[in-house]
Amino acid sequence: MIDIEVYAAGVRQPDKMMALALELDVIPGLRYKVDTNHDIVYMEFRDQPPTLSGLQSVFLKTGLEAKFVGQLPPEVDSKKKTQRIDPLEA
Repeated sequence: MIDIEVYAAGVRQPDKMMALALELDVIPGLRYKVDTNHDIVYMEFRDQPPTLSGLQSVFLKTGLEAKFVGQLPPEVDSKKKTQRIDPLEA
């Protein structure tokens, strides 16, 4: 199980909360709850979670900016592993 906490200022507004619920309800294996006192969304993924950019786009669709709380699990890290090409070897 993978846990992620997201701070999303304004999520306590009823229209934002409804829009976010519509987006999150279609993600398979996700359980979530919203702390409306602190604008925090707690998410638990049973399966592989979406990428970091995928999660950010869900919040952006609803007009919210996602700020991830704490260290992210490596499963959602969207940093691409690249290898530098040495021009002398090419």
